[in-house]
Amino acid sequence: MSSNHGFKRLALAISDTSKAAETAKELESMHDWVPVEEADALVVLGGDGFMLHTLHAMLDSGRLIPTYGINRGTVGFLMNKYRAGVKLLDKINRSRSIGISPLRMEATTQTGEIVVENAINEVSLLRETRQTAKLEVSVDERVRIKELVGDGVLVATPAGSTAYNLSANGPILPLDSQLLALTPISAFRPRRWRGAILPDRSTIRFKVNEPSKRPVAAVADQKEIRDIAEVSIEIAVEKELTLLFDPGHSLDERIVAEQFVV
Repeated sequence: MSSNHGFKRLALAISDTSKAAETAKELESMHDWVPVEEADALVVLGGDGFMLHTLHAMLDSGRLIPTYGINRGTVGFLMNKYRAGVKLLDKINRSRSIGISPLRMEATTQTGEIVVENAINEVSLLRETRQTAKLEVSVDERVRIKELVGDGVLVATPAGSTAYNLSANGPILPLDSQLLALTPISAFRPRRWRGAILPDRSTIRFKVNEPSKRPVAAVADQKEIRDIAEVSIEIAVEKELTLLFDPGHSLDERIVAEQFVV
């Protein structure tokens, strides 16, 4: 259902494309824009990639305000359609809120450095060389697979289940499912293992076997950490993000619809 949010102060984030710049000029006279630090909500002009970049900037700053995307890119899975001449503030106040929680990845490198990153779509572990990766897979401190051999593995949120996860033949997860997808990438052994669907309260841990001979990189959305030894992944419930969608065009409906694309 749509609602009346009561937003008054809007900020604008613009991708570096000509289409986004043109739309920004059209919107300049429609509203008195404020800096993001003073805004009740943020309007994002661009595509899915720029939306993810903007959401990551929010996670890094710690100021999480509702975000309304306008598609000025290509696919626009996380965005709303742009309609010229519509009163944007009224439209945003009638929008539907969708909450998404990112993954928290803690990666330990071979030198012992600990790197923490967030991922809105997925965390993927990928081989760095022609040698296959060999990974031990644990869920909630219990070893489930002693050695997964292949190109890698990924953990996807429901919001990211239609992205890289789907390309790797992983399952599409409804947005309110409270599940995570654990999906192998070109697995060689165990040959019949196609992945798992896990409760989102799970803690998933990967240990790299033979790390010097078979180096592995960990990628949290677009952020890569190379030569890892171990990775721990869990939902960051305290960092829930809020996306705003026009009625009838929300993210959960798009995720359902994606399952019927032929």
